[in-house]
Amino acid sequence: MSTIAILSVSAGAGHVRCAEALTIAAEQRGLKAVHVDVMDLVPRLFRKIYVDSYLSVVNGNPALWGYLYHASDRRRPDAIVNRLRAQVERLNARALEEHLAHIAPDHVVCTHFLPAQLIARLIRKRRFDKPTWVAVTDFDVHALWVHQGMTGYCAAAEEIAWRMRDRGLEATRIAVTGIPIMPAFRERLPREECVRELGLDPARTTFLMMSGGFGVGALDSLSERLLSIPGDHQIIALAGRNAELLGRLHHLAQLHPGRLFPLGFTRTIEKAMACADLAISKPGGLTTAECLAVGLPMLVISPIPGQEERNADYLLENGAALKAHDAAGLEYRVRGLLSQPHRLAALRAQATRLGRPRAADAVLDQVLEPGAERASTLGATTRR
Repeated sequence: MSTIAILSVSAGAGHVRCAEALTIAAEQRGLKAVHVDVMDLVPRLFRKIYVDSYLSVVNGNPALWGYLYHASDRRRPDAIVNRLRAQVERLNARALEEHLAHIAPDHVVCTHFLPAQLIARLIRKRRFDKPTWVAVTDFDVHALWVHQGMTGYCAAAEEIAWRMRDRGLEATRIAVTGIPIMPAFRERLPREECVRELGLDPARTTFLMMSGGFGVGALDSLSERLLSIPGDHQIIALAGRNAELLGRLHHLAQLHPGRLFPLGFTRTIEKAMACADLAISKPGGLTTAECLAVGLPMLVISPIPGQEERNADYLLENGAALKAHDAAGLEYRVRGLLSQPHRLAALRAQATRLGRPRAADAVLDQVLEPGAERASTLGATTRR
């Protein structure tokens, strides 16, 4: 039985969700899959600084995050950030090396750039030689993801593969697979059953408002604004793990009986998506991939400069989303879609075209392909 080590980093939810999707897909094939959060292997102080600083900057100062994202993407080989990164690698690679020796994997897949960096260092030092793949979790590729010595890269879309080649990666080491998402997205769920389960009105236009796994965003005020729009529509509002926000949403729901349906953190997001006509959300990589997998168009709100901005660009250029910069823009676009249902249908058609619900299987197909460790057969695009 082959053993696959799947390495993620718990800085944001997307990288971990991608790793969990690959783990489940691998186990369904009868493989032994070991999911490792690299943050569990590093010193506690490093973990706190790394994770807390990321979340603090992304949520509290998105403009600064955008600057850091773009500046680090254009870094010089001798830049300070490179020297700092080398020190981080030196301090943390040893623990990962020991853990991998204990797991003894036949294959490795990284869903975050940090473990890819650490393993690239071990490969350079000739201290690790197992085939290692990188599954990029956004519709973009940042310089921090690109390392020599990796067996192959899995890209979200054709353009991302093109950008990988432009960064010097060999074409034979790149496969277009999509972003791995949970196996639950492989099949479309019957809308009627999901609507009945959530207690919704099947005849109403349904908006799914998502705040992300950490419940960030003024979801209650946005919901209230959309509920004030004339028309026969209803809202599913996901508060994530934010109990205070969920409480405010429940209070608002009492003022709009039968039209607002608050939910906390859920592991069956696919059921809510099956009910919806439009998702209103930040365009995180995994959220975007999940929506496309079920043919659900998006209205993206104020994407954070950096990876979210790139994800939004991909959706907008392919006609699968609209974008609003603020609450006023959100209301304007929702009013337009309610008055022109054909526009919503067109967005749905494009989202359906872009979806890759079997992306996790496509990644595993590449990882397990005979001879894949030599990266000799990786030219083909993998669709559904």
